[in-house]
Amino acid sequence: MPLSERNRRWQRLRTKMILEGVDALVFLGNDTYWDMGNANIRYVFGTAAKMGTVGLFLLDQDPVIYNAVPHMSQPFHPQASLQDWVNDIRIYRGPREVAGEIIDRGLATGRIGLVTFSSTIQPRTLLKTDYDAYTALLPNVEFVSFDAHLQELRVVKSEAEIDFMRQAGRIARSVLDSLVEGAVAGRSEAAVFADMVRTSIASGGEPNIFQLFTSGPVEHPDDEIWHMLHGADQPMSPTMRPLDDGDLVVVEWHTKYGGYMVHTEYTVHVGQKVPPALDRLFKVAVECLDASREALRPGVTMREAWEAIRRPAERAGVSWVELGWHAMGLASPEFPTVVYQPGYGSRSLNGHGIGDLVLEEGMTFGNNIDLYDQRWKSDVGIMYADFMVVRPGGAELLVNTPRELGIGGRPTR
Repeated sequence: MPLSERNRRWQRLRTKMILEGVDALVFLGNDTYWDMGNANIRYVFGTAAKMGTVGLFLLDQDPVIYNAVPHMSQPFHPQASLQDWVNDIRIYRGPREVAGEIIDRGLATGRIGLVTFSSTIQPRTLLKTDYDAYTALLPNVEFVSFDAHLQELRVVKSEAEIDFMRQAGRIARSVLDSLVEGAVAGRSEAAVFADMVRTSIASGGEPNIFQLFTSGPVEHPDDEIWHMLHGADQPMSPTMRPLDDGDLVVVEWHTKYGGYMVHTEYTVHVGQKVPPALDRLFKVAVECLDASREALRPGVTMREAWEAIRRPAERAGVSWVELGWHAMGLASPEFPTVVYQPGYGSRSLNGHGIGDLVLEEGMTFGNNIDLYDQRWKSDVGIMYADFMVVRPGGAELLVNTPRELGIGGRPTR
């Protein structure tokens, strides 16, 4: 990221600090939820380590990063050569050293914001041991939560951020192609899953194995219930089960470039003979995708957009597990997200309170189009998505997901 992007973020963040009467910020990072626990640190400092990072951000002085262990910092700290946003990178030896730096900066009686990771699905990840340590070491400091301000800063993406996400989108399409090419009879789930991971990393993506993957036979005995409405998390997938003709593979995955994630969902049928009911479901999913592309424009309300994406499913009389979008960038799902119907599940995911919020250019969303037809099968469905940037005249697509159902072994268009 260019220094101009760093300066833009730092100015906005320091403005919020001044208005809130905060003297400094302590960022507490970790690898929670597929490494998203470092999202705010990467946003402000431009770098972070999977081992965990602590950042000290000050109003009128250069920031400090603490991370890694001594043996990984010889003869210098590698992150010092991979970015130019922060010069002062130190070994992390625990809260005592960070607290000592705060005292040395004259802030022993200051007002300090704590920044942890939180998202619309993950509650605030403030470790009790960290909180207890800092409050004990700095008994005269007033600590306040600053998480919401960072979430708000990250809602609308700059063009520099979107450039990174475009690259993640190109990687995502390569991963999709490897999924379709590899999903043929006789190969195991694990082999296809591994194809996707290899393609992502070999194409320049950060190692970030968020893949919700499952497969099974479309036609199966009535006394069997399969889980083919949504991909499964680890360790439920991938298995060594070999694919067979007539199987369906449904996958949701993230690709990550420079910390920025892009979301894709796709469905592949193994074998040339696609059941008509499955083909019909996929066509409805494409209609939902087109409706969301049209709706994700500046000035449209969240409610207008989610009603638009759901209208084709309602007309077709099909059901859905998720039908909406989740915001993404350095984390997922970010604010604002809506995937459930009103009143169902978590309020942070069912659109509660956000219906009248207006879309702004530069918001970025991964679609969630997970459809099934109970009149046909209650355990077999379609997963389908692209990744969209809110633009005047209709969303910009970053993955260009194929508009036809994937057929294992057949090249996509």
